Amino acid sequence: MDNTNDLWRIRLEKLEMLRQAGIEPYADRYKRTHKAIEILERFEELEGQEVSVAGRIMSKRDQGKIIFAHVQDFSGRIQIYIRMDELGQTLFDLITKFDVGDIIGIEGKVFRTKRGEISIHAHNIKLLSKAMRPLPEKFHGLTNVETRYRRRYLDLVMNPDVRQVFVTRSKIIRVMREFLEEREFLEVETPTLHTIAGGAAARPFRTHHNALDMDLYLRIALELPLKRLIVGGFEKVFEIGRTFRNEGISIKHNPEFTMMELYQAYANYEDIMELTEDMIANIVQRVHGTLEITYQGQVLEFKTPWRRLPMLDGILEYSGVDFRSIVTDEEARQVAQEKGIHISADASRGKIINEFFEEFVEPNLMQPTFITGHPVEISPLAKRNAEQPEYTDRFEAFIFGRELANAFSELNDPIDQRQRFEAQTAERVKGDDEAHMMDEDFVQALEYGLPPTGGLGIGIDRLVMLLTDSASIRDVILFPTMRPRDENLRDEDIEE
Repeated sequence: MDNTNDLWRIRLEKLEMLRQAGIEPYADRYKRTHKAIEILERFEELEGQEVSVAGRIMSKRDQGKIIFAHVQDFSGRIQIYIRMDELGQTLFDLITKFDVGDIIGIEGKVFRTKRGEISIHAHNIKLLSKAMRPLPEKFHGLTNVETRYRRRYLDLVMNPDVRQVFVTRSKIIRVMREFLEEREFLEVETPTLHTIAGGAAARPFRTHHNALDMDLYLRIALELPLKRLIVGGFEKVFEIGRTFRNEGISIKHNPEFTMMELYQAYANYEDIMELTEDMIANIVQRVHGTLEITYQGQVLEFKTPWRRLPMLDGILEYSGVDFRSIVTDEEARQVAQEKGIHISADASRGKIINEFFEEFVEPNLMQPTFITGHPVEISPLAKRNAEQPEYTDRFEAFIFGRELANAFSELNDPIDQRQRFEAQTAERVKGDDEAHMMDEDFVQALEYGLPPTGGLGIGIDRLVMLLTDSASIRDVILFPTMRPRDENLRDEDIEE
């Protein structure tokens, strides 16, 4: 027996009955005076007063000539109390046909029941939207969480904690904007479609523009257009925007995600380091009211200044290998082999250093930590360190063993930048499809003069994960990327 079809038929019959009774089941508008939370929090002030609320029926109990129901709006739930002798037999009989899931408007007086529950004593009820499918009974805590991601709208209806995650996400972004605007950063918008995918080591998505008959790429970073603006005379800019990388999906990665990138003229990576820790600490304080939070059982302390750890020191600390005494590529490959690190036959010392860092150091960086001293080979857009030119003036911020931010003193030497692009192009020829492409226009922009500049990129989704104690990036993206299903989900699938 197909329960889904039976439920649909029953609700369709109710829909037709309502229309025959002269009730339009899909209203045009409804004027509210209060939200549920306002009535609950201001009961003493509102007791006995007329209010008008609207929301979705989440529970309903028919007790003969009395109906109790809970209605939920975005702010929360409130009980409504309905009596037949006050509404009249005709309207009351129609209300008995309303289902859990229907959206209604209620007018009535605020009171407290004998059991002490703040409620609305309804004297008028209007159907605003008839739900043709029943709400699931067991949507919260599903072991198959992909079902919740696929039907996020039901996840939001059934799970208030999920809604709160996205309220917090909005607040995090708002506080970040306020912090930067107070420091005279200008928010800008740059293209999503690029002729060259640049600004990061990542595999891009490719599309085709029919009118121009040319291939374009969805941006993998915000970096290069923003630095062109610094060349053009802007001195402090930032952008919060969607970024796309054609890579794997995991608890830390989604093919489209949100980045914040900023660039400040006449600053270096040390200036940006201070700005970064101050900004994140400010956001944590504003969102949680404290600089100490718990993420997945781990207490994290965001008090500034954060730990500064050179990459080579971290590798020595956690692997016992001192790359300061390993000066050739051949020596580095030999050590990698001894430590069981899988590398290509022609891997350079700089890339091997990065492999050691990711294997031995990164998982141990629980508290907020700045990693510095990245090799040039893995930092094609960063300025060389003046004293050790094989390394760059760059930092990455790590928290809970995950990269949260990446920043550096921007490379503004056009000759050096061209040479690094050429080296990256050679890597692409060898088969590295994440290596940077040659961007002639960007090099030309540098030839007109980029002032000393510090830049920063922060993954918004990972920051939201930390501040909402969310285990997966898909928990903080409203509609994460999912593989299509061959068939539509059945209601019984989500109630198991």
